[in-house]
Order: sequence, then structure tokens, then C-alpha cells
Amino acid sequence: MTSLAPLLQAFFTDRLMTQRRASPHTIAAYRDTFRLLLGYVTAQTGTAPSALQVNDLDAPCITGFLTYLQQVRGNSVRTRNARLAAIHSLFSYAALRHPEHAAVIQRVLAIPTARMERNLVTYLDHAEADALLAACDQTTRTGRRDHTLFTLAIQTGLRVSELTGLRVVDVHLGAGPHVHCIGKGRKERRTPLLPATVAVMNAWIRERGGQSDAPLFATSTGRPLSRDAVERRIDLATTRAEAMCPSMAGKRVTAHTLRHTAAMRLLHAGVDTTVIARWLGHEQIATTNIYLHADMTIKENAIAKITPQDAVAGRYLPPDPVLAFLASL
Repeated sequence: MTSLAPLLQAFFTDRLMTQRRASPHTIAAYRDTFRLLLGYVTAQTGTAPSALQVNDLDAPCITGFLTYLQQVRGNSVRTRNARLAAIHSLFSYAALRHPEHAAVIQRVLAIPTARMERNLVTYLDHAEADALLAACDQTTRTGRRDHTLFTLAIQTGLRVSELTGLRVVDVHLGAGPHVHCIGKGRKERRTPLLPATVAVMNAWIRERGGQSDAPLFATSTGRPLSRDAVERRIDLATTRAEAMCPSMAGKRVTAHTLRHTAAMRLLHAGVDTTVIARWLGHEQIATTNIYLHADMTIKENAIAKITPQDAVAGRYLPPDPVLAFLASL
């Protein structure tokens, strides 16, 4: 047995599942990373994954793999960095179990993440959000489910994984209506619901029926909606909404766009960014600041409050011949 195989197995069972209690989404992402990595190394060296050693995954190998992800598979910089984060996590764990490979491990851990452009967030204004909701065919059960799902997403800003993980019992519509979820990092969060959202949720839960622990948004077979299924339903509704709202044409709308929409509505309502961070379940307030950059209204209001300085226009003349000489160079 090689040193890599038991290390990889212990990393998943001991570090991720037992010590860190990682979510199924994290485990699946890490699993896919190492399946791609081992497949790449096997194609390059001809060595079976079960015969690979830790030393085989040295820094040149890992950097070659990262280049392969971007140039051959066409992955984005964000995906490249996510794969590297999984590899760094494995090698940090390996440093505790295999000090004899310290030199190789240290060089892999020194591989930096790639810098990437930070684009402005995409969100829906009120007319666009209304068009998206109106595009759901509420004469069908699927359409009513989608309308409820989109309404909840736009008002609460829940992540798609949080939406698909909701059960009927997680929605409280009595006094102090709110939705309860376990978010990213296993952080528990309760998000209040507006009266309009409460009415929509009430109607759907009555129609939904079933046990309290049943998924709130399910397929026709009763299984929870997958992330891909939610994105497909959003794509379908967006295509229909473009006919009613031309500004949506060419705009890429995803489940995260609905989350951004909730954040921008709070920001426009004057809610402090620290409150928005708690609302969305952000670990750091800096994450929430992206919405400040995306909102031109706030910047325009700030400019309007600035008093112009009383400055007389003119041309600068250096006060000394030496400065005049230097300025002419």
C-alpha cells in the first residue's frame, strides 16, 4: 500500500467527516477535485492512482494540474482556486501525518491562489423581480412551487443549498414569522418573513401537505429539488420574463442573483451592512461590502452631499527657476 492512498482515505473520513463535520456539498467538491487530480496524474505518468506516492504530487505536478484545469477544461479562476484550496487542505493534513515529506508538502502549500477580476454583482430591480414571479405559470402545481420558491429567495436571500434543504417544519408562520435554516459553516440562522411572503408560504404549505419533516420544495416524486433543478427553473422563468421586461434580456439570472436581489433591497431600504451580513449569513462584513460597490444610487447620493470647494481655475506657475527647470524636463 502506498502512502497516498491511506492518507487520502483518512483525510475524508477523519479530517473532513469526523473532525470538521464538513457538509455533503464540501465533501462532494473535494471528492471531485481529487478525482480530477488523480486522473490527470495517471494520464501524465501512466501510474495507477492506487500506486501513487505523496512525492508524486509535488509542486510542479500541482501547478501543471491547475494549468490543465484552466487551459484544457476551461475552468474559471474561481474554480481553479477552489480546487487549489482542497489540495491545500489535504497537504496541511499530510504535514501532521507525514513529516518525512515536509519539503514537498511545504512547496505545495506555497502555491498561491490566482488573482481574479471582481465583477459587480448582478441583481434584479423591482420590475424585473415582479416579471420573474409573473412568469411562473400558477395554473400548475409546478408553477406555484416555483413562484413560492422565487418569492422566498428574493425576500430572504437564502443560498440555493439552504432553499433546497428546507423542510416544512422550518417555516414558522405564526407570531414572528420566519424561516429557519442551517447555513454555510453549519451556522444556524432565522430570517424574518414579510406579510406578503407569509401569504404565499401559507398557500403553498396548505397545498404541499405531507409530514412536517418533508422537503418544502420537492419534485413530482417527493424528493428535494437539486441545485441544477432550481437553476433550470430560473432559466425557464427568466426566458419567459424577458417578453414582459426587456431589461432582463441578456442578463444572466441565477439562484445567487436572487440572493443579491434580497441584499440590494435591504441596502436601498437603508439597512446597515452589518445587519445585511447577519441576514445573509456572511462570516465577514467585507463580503457584504460588494453590494456598496454595485449600487450607483448610494454613490450618487454621496456626491450630492459634497460641497464643491471654492477653487479658482488657473495654471500652476513654479515659484522658483530651479523648479521651472525641473518641470520642463
